Amino acid sequence: MKAENRSRALSVMYYIGIVLMVLSVCELIPLITSIICNEKRFIYVFLASASIMMSVAAAFISAGAPYRNMKLSFGEGMTVASGSWLLGMLLCALPYLFSGHYLSYTDCCFDVMSGLTTTGLSMIQDLDHVSNGLNMWRFMLTYIGGQGMVVLALTFLTRDTANAYEMYVGEAKDEHLLPGAVNTSREIWKISLMYLVIGWIVTMIAGLIAGLPLSTAVLHGLWIFMSGWSTGGFAPTSQNILYYHSFIYEAVTVVFFTIGSFNFALHYTVLHGNRKELHRNIELISFTITVTILTLLTFCGLMKDHVYPNTIALIRKGFYQLISAHTTTGFMSLYARQLYHDWGNLAIFAMILAMLFGGSACSTAGGFKGLRIGIIFKAICSDIRRYTVPKSRMTTAHIHHIRDMVLTESMVRSAFTIIILYIVTFVIGTVAGMCAGYSGVESAFESASATGNVGLSIGVASPTDPEFLKITYIVIMWMARLEFVSVLTLIAQITRRLTKRW
Repeated sequence: MKAENRSRALSVMYYIGIVLMVLSVCELIPLITSIICNEKRFIYVFLASASIMMSVAAAFISAGAPYRNMKLSFGEGMTVASGSWLLGMLLCALPYLFSGHYLSYTDCCFDVMSGLTTTGLSMIQDLDHVSNGLNMWRFMLTYIGGQGMVVLALTFLTRDTANAYEMYVGEAKDEHLLPGAVNTSREIWKISLMYLVIGWIVTMIAGLIAGLPLSTAVLHGLWIFMSGWSTGGFAPTSQNILYYHSFIYEAVTVVFFTIGSFNFALHYTVLHGNRKELHRNIELISFTITVTILTLLTFCGLMKDHVYPNTIALIRKGFYQLISAHTTTGFMSLYARQLYHDWGNLAIFAMILAMLFGGSACSTAGGFKGLRIGIIFKAICSDIRRYTVPKSRMTTAHIHHIRDMVLTESMVRSAFTIIILYIVTFVIGTVAGMCAGYSGVESAFESASATGNVGLSIGVASPTDPEFLKITYIVIMWMARLEFVSVLTLIAQITRRLTKRW
């Protein structure tokens, strides 16, 4: 039995090594960027960090290669996903550590996890003077994390392996765009790369209209689109989207990060001609309803406190922040402390709800997800109907998500379970913030941002925070992005092995 357990552990290591190797190869892009921009110091930074990551990945692959054909259980597939994210964070933090822009390795890990989970909270120092190579790495991590690092590994480095589906599900994705997890992964990346080409050009043009020099418009257009599409929230300047002072730039980013928050299966369906899905899909219906309600709440709060002088300002500040929160993007067109000092409790409450509700399942967005909100609402309506309508008139409840589906008890139970886990995590993060000395409002806002993988900040997340709060946010971002199950599975596996040794 011990020999079998060891073999299975080495098989898991093999697949983790594959994912780490993909990430190490991705470092070639910021390396090339540094070479083109003549950033000599960062050429060595990326050479050193890529070499270390490749060495670790090669060691994992070599150790597990004899067992690569072993069939993994769902628990082991989830361990591959959550373990890859944990080790990926530790190794992807090396360029940050060598850069000199961070006060500690914890801060480096925080920013990597924030990027990979498409959150956007940051501990970086002197962001306005970061090298192009390092910025490229920041935005690549966000872009890779949005689609999924395991999805990337399945796309480019494996054929149709028997363990692909177990790993794919472990990264909080369960949609089938095509038969087989490998084919689905490739289709997800095809869709993302198609939008990348279009989005880069459009955002670059918006930057030129906003008055950016050509070289800046090109780089910022690429980075802002990568961050927006991945609902990531990172920006190349400390002022975030406020830096551009452009209504066109803001409008373009709203379009792309809203589209980015939609389910990849929806993109696939619409791109293949089924446009009726846009007004039938339960996630889009749920999203439209919650955005409308929360926008009205936000506007009521801002108008009650006379925060903005006119409708244009109300839309550019109020609606932009609200839709950025609801899609879990995290782009900001105002300063963080303005939220705390100017917005008032009602608008802040609407923002917290928006961050927790989030975007769509199997998208780059975080939060509860519109599908689960729609399922629970439909289940409540079904229960009310059961008590108010004669049995002879009762019908089976259905939902429409890509196809018509019967609303089953297992679907409702699963939706409730994940949402409860999100709420518990949000409460833990709020308590941690209050233990660090922040007010209830500040703590709740920042915890909602970390839990929903949003990135909007009210001014709490900073390098001066105590270590326990930074680590709490790292764990929250990690667990929430993978929707808890795969991380809890990894913790259970480690605990079981340690218990057996003792």
